[in-house]
Amino acid sequence: MNFNIRGENIEVTQAIRDYAEKKITKLEKYFDDKPTSDVHVRLSVYNNEQRIEVTIPMSDLLLRAEEQHVDLYAAIDLVIDKLERQIRKYKTKVNRKLRGKDSPKLLAAEIAANGAAKEEESSNEIEIVRTKRFDLKPMDSEEAILQMDMLDHAFFVFTNAVSGDTNVVYRRKDGKYGLIEPN
Repeated sequence: MNFNIRGENIEVTQAIRDYAEKKITKLEKYFDDKPTSDVHVRLSVYNNEQRIEVTIPMSDLLLRAEEQHVDLYAAIDLVIDKLERQIRKYKTKVNRKLRGKDSPKLLAAEIAANGAAKEEESSNEIEIVRTKRFDLKPMDSEEAILQMDMLDHAFFVFTNAVSGDTNVVYRRKDGKYGLIEPN
């Protein structure tokens, strides 16, 4: 794993860097092959709250978690726990789904980063403050809902594996899910 550790309002000391790398490297035990992806870690401090965000984009899986705590080392431990839960939850669901089929064991399906463009309206002008681009991987709606829940987002854009169309799943206010399909 290649580490990219940045600090916002905090100096990233060698001790912090070593601790974060050591903890994140322990996630390798959950994979059959050693991941060779980049690990993006963002550390920040606001109002005496230490915050850590970790993003690990891989070819078959996107892991992302963030945590806040008064102690930075405790925040790192908490974010690692979240990532471990995500990996275990996803591997269990994928393996359970594949058990009934004669398919080879897969690590995970692709999670497309949720490409939400935030809109801000000021003095009757709409300003796009962020743009994300990502590849849409074919999956079914059940898998897309799982990816959306793992990312803790309100919606998820994906390519329907059956029809080949771009679809959107979203979480409704009543806690259920909706699916948007083109005509």
